[in-house]
Amino acid sequence: MLKIRRVAVDTYPENTAFLLRSADGYGAEQFQAMRKIEITGDASGILATLAICDDPNIVGDGEIGLGEQAFRRLGLAEGESVSIAQAKPPRSLEAVRRKIGGDVLSDSEIAAIITDVAAYRYSPMEIGAFLVACAGFMTTQETLALTRAMADAGDRFDWHAPLVVDKHCIGGIPGNRTSMIVVPIVAAHGLIMPKTSSRAITSPSGTADTMEVLANVDLSAERMRAIVATEKAVLAWGGRMNLSPADDVLISVERPLRIDTFEQMVASILSKKLAAGSTHMVIDIPVGPTAKVRSQGEAVRLRKLFEYVAHKVGLTVDVVLTDGSQPIGRGIGPVLEARDVMAVLRNDADAPDDLRERALLLAGRVLDFDPDLEGGRGYARALDLLASGKALAAMERLVAAQGAQTQTFRPGALRSEILADEDGSVAAIDCHLIARIARLAGAPMDKGAGIDLLCKIGDRVRRGEPLYRIHAQSETGLRFACDLAAEGSGYRLLS
Repeated sequence: MLKIRRVAVDTYPENTAFLLRSADGYGAEQFQAMRKIEITGDASGILATLAICDDPNIVGDGEIGLGEQAFRRLGLAEGESVSIAQAKPPRSLEAVRRKIGGDVLSDSEIAAIITDVAAYRYSPMEIGAFLVACAGFMTTQETLALTRAMADAGDRFDWHAPLVVDKHCIGGIPGNRTSMIVVPIVAAHGLIMPKTSSRAITSPSGTADTMEVLANVDLSAERMRAIVATEKAVLAWGGRMNLSPADDVLISVERPLRIDTFEQMVASILSKKLAAGSTHMVIDIPVGPTAKVRSQGEAVRLRKLFEYVAHKVGLTVDVVLTDGSQPIGRGIGPVLEARDVMAVLRNDADAPDDLRERALLLAGRVLDFDPDLEGGRGYARALDLLASGKALAAMERLVAAQGAQTQTFRPGALRSEILADEDGSVAAIDCHLIARIARLAGAPMDKGAGIDLLCKIGDRVRRGEPLYRIHAQSETGLRFACDLAAEGSGYRLLS
């Protein structure tokens, strides 16, 4: 038996345990054999990756150190006793090997894999093997099975209502922060919209990152339920909710490998929404030369896959194909995006028109789910709620209910403008490159870092005039961003 010691090391998403190399009579060979261990205490247990420690200040003789994730998931107090044993390889790995060989897996085999992934029985290498095999070939039935298995692997919200709406964009377009406008519009109308969002993984900001500029987004499930009960909606980070937990583990491996197939995208999005208790949702698919979906043909194929799987799992979806040719709004990065969102909600004269119109379009499609609203009246209703100030009031109530942000965030004080190198009209903007520059500047970790777009497609500029302004909160971030922008601004001009 070993006593638990909490080690303040973030090992997300893995469970990691620490043992002293010289402790308790274990030899190096035994440590190597026990690379993956099962840790068991009273009425709880986890699997963890074993790390060997040579510093007795971190973990001592007779102790087992648990990283932050492992400590939280085990759920026992520091100092309690646990036993360890070598973990057996999960049986579902045999199905992964068959998938690598090109076999089609059964629903039960996929469910077993996802159950083991959610329980952290797989190493990142094994998860990567499964993802690469699925990226090579995956049937529609396997996609459906994956969606169901991922939704079933964690908790589920039940809002005890026949109509629970949501809206999701597949991503890839910087500044496309429409959810923070759609949610208060829909809440002001009276539909239930519990919006959980992720933090940015490869983008300069996610909805949760931007909303955190205004309010607390780290809410417990109980707090989220209480807010929805009074405000009809919420804008929260989904990381505290155990909704489709296998998806979070898969994403942590997908992103470094840049695996983003349509099948895995559909399973990821729909499993989260199904677990969140949604019944109806609008899906925004931006289509553009530097977006995730780059042709109309690809967009139609993705739309049909969303519709098929959603129908089979009991979700009503409305898939909207939108313009993904350039960033939306002017700000890219948490503070700058929050500025644009609030300008739209306040009906400011200088609010970005494209962000306003995109949000109204999507809010209108969400409101069209309301059976009490005359068909096709959703857009007009959304426009009225925005113009009247009711949407702004709903957002202010949400901020108060979630807890207004006590820290004041401002655009990064370190700035550099990227200038046009010739006269001409802006013909194209590379969404992917602009997002990379904003991330190098420090977004989203530095809330004030990012890019202020000063020109959009169709605007005329003269040589030496600024195309956009980079904001950073560190000299290093500013230098990295400017170095990449010097290689290519992301703007294409036509004389």
